[in-house]
Amino acid sequence: MFVSAILDPGSPDTAKALAWILTRYEFVKVQRACWEHAAFTEKKLNDLKKDIDRVTDYYDCVRLYQFPVNGNLAITEMQKKKWRRSILRPV
Repeated sequence: MFVSAILDPGSPDTAKALAWILTRYEFVKVQRACWEHAAFTEKKLNDLKKDIDRVTDYYDCVRLYQFPVNGNLAITEMQKKKWRRSILRPV
């Protein structure tokens, strides 16, 4: 699946840690705060979320756009150290 990660870190140290994690998962930086990976698995996504949890704090925000997830677009957001997932279905 295609995964795009949008980062809004609360500190420069967190920004460096997140960049290192995304590089380790072979994401490519396409804009200042946007990273993409074209062939990601669900297992790797769960591992990525755990690694992101380890380096972030309450003030950091990370949003993951995933397509396809059962033919739909999924948006997973970590804000205030809580993960939330929204599934967008076609009309």
